[in-house]
Amino acid sequence: MRKLHGFPGGLQLDGHKTLATGEASTRPPLSHEYVLPLLQHEGDPARAVVAAGDSVRRGQVVARAEGYLSLPIHAPTSGTISAIEARPIPHPSGLMAECIVLRADGRDEVVEPRPPISDPEAIHPSRLRNRLRECGVAGLGGAAFPTHVKLNPARHRIHTLILNGAQCEPYISCDDMLMRERALEVVAGGQVLLTALQCERLIVAIEEATPEAIRAIQTAITELGDPRLELAVVPARYPEGGERQLIQTLTGQEVPSGGLPADLGVLCQNVATAAAAWRALAHGEALTERMVTVTGSGVRSPCNVIARIGTPVRDLIAHAGGYTPEVERLIMGGPMMGFALDNDEIPVVKGSTCVLAASREDGVAQREPMPCIRCGECAEVCPASLLPQQLYWHARDRDFDALRDYDLFDCIECGCCDLVCPSHIPLAQYFRAAKTEIWNRQRERSRAEQARRRHEFRQARLEREQAERRRRLEEKKKRLEQRESAGPDKADVADIISRARTRKKRGRKGESD
Repeated sequence: MRKLHGFPGGLQLDGHKTLATGEASTRPPLSHEYVLPLLQHEGDPARAVVAAGDSVRRGQVVARAEGYLSLPIHAPTSGTISAIEARPIPHPSGLMAECIVLRADGRDEVVEPRPPISDPEAIHPSRLRNRLRECGVAGLGGAAFPTHVKLNPARHRIHTLILNGAQCEPYISCDDMLMRERALEVVAGGQVLLTALQCERLIVAIEEATPEAIRAIQTAITELGDPRLELAVVPARYPEGGERQLIQTLTGQEVPSGGLPADLGVLCQNVATAAAAWRALAHGEALTERMVTVTGSGVRSPCNVIARIGTPVRDLIAHAGGYTPEVERLIMGGPMMGFALDNDEIPVVKGSTCVLAASREDGVAQREPMPCIRCGECAEVCPASLLPQQLYWHARDRDFDALRDYDLFDCIECGCCDLVCPSHIPLAQYFRAAKTEIWNRQRERSRAEQARRRHEFRQARLEREQAERRRRLEEKKKRLEQRESAGPDKADVADIISRARTRKKRGRKGESD
């Protein structure tokens, strides 16, 4: 067994995961309508390549990637494009964004799949990455970062790949169920990612509170017989599944402030991402569905479902038996890092892990904040070893320079500080808002700098052109002065007389005509 090192802070939380894991995952009936946001991954939004009235089949590209940090979007079923318009998307601010709206025809016809890649070891890693990009594979742990980009870490040599199955947030159990039911796909997908990275070692990390998943993954590793594969069982301590915290637990190394896991030669991928990668290669399947947990005291029959991308949340709730009278809030994600939804028309996207229909007994009710009493409990539980109290003061005062001094961007927004705060201050919300403000200012500065450079370049070009004109005028002036001082040249006089005679002859010819 691998020696574990742990991480600072964190909390022991009630998991509530067995609510949705009593039965095998199910597939909801096809929805009448699917909503596909053009931006459901980190990076640049895709560009629609269909128009209203077009017929499509499942797996067909309906939006192409725009740039390297982008992914295509594929139709989740067959039907007709009914609109391309702004719709509400999963976002903490209730954002509206451009979406492709697909009216399903109920036939679920599938486009011809891409040819399978039966032996990944025999082809170049770039071809593997291109296949994952063509199939729209993104990180399915929540961040939805394009997988082909993450598998190409510039200037870094990766020696260890970690498959993250430590889904530590309460209520969310989609990765647990996926590993129970499709363990061989998860591990085989890990081998594909190893090949794409030219990596030496794969560690599948699973929380100790999920024994069925542990047994299934161990069986799959044994069956494949690959000495590069290793299983690590980690404590069920929140936020163990955070990328930096998991790396520290498994390796004893801490990702440097402002750095990346690749700086340590380590890379993390979610177990669901690995399974999607395997299906992209072995079957040529585009990413059109994912496992989603539908749970909470506000839904009658919590369960894990294999949901098509673009499915409205209301259809998942209906499949889970509908709402109970106790429901108070609808949350996309878990109670710690999720965000409230304004309505259940919001669609499932690639990064959707959970729909939590919460009641008051689920402990996610909003409470009125009170003044900070400087107890310091927030600092004790911070897994990033930050000082949330100081960050709070500076965020409230909008002192962004001081926030940088206190390493604001090392905050993973896990919500541990929120949970233990006796004053009920939404600390993570302050930190998230401060980060957004800083990023917006950086973008504004960047745009202003680009405008300044364009202006300076234009001014320099105009000055060069003016200088060139002045130089030509000066040269012409010097030539004229030289001619005047030297007197007319005999050859010049002869040339002038010759041109005059030619004009005279042309004039006479015109008169005779």
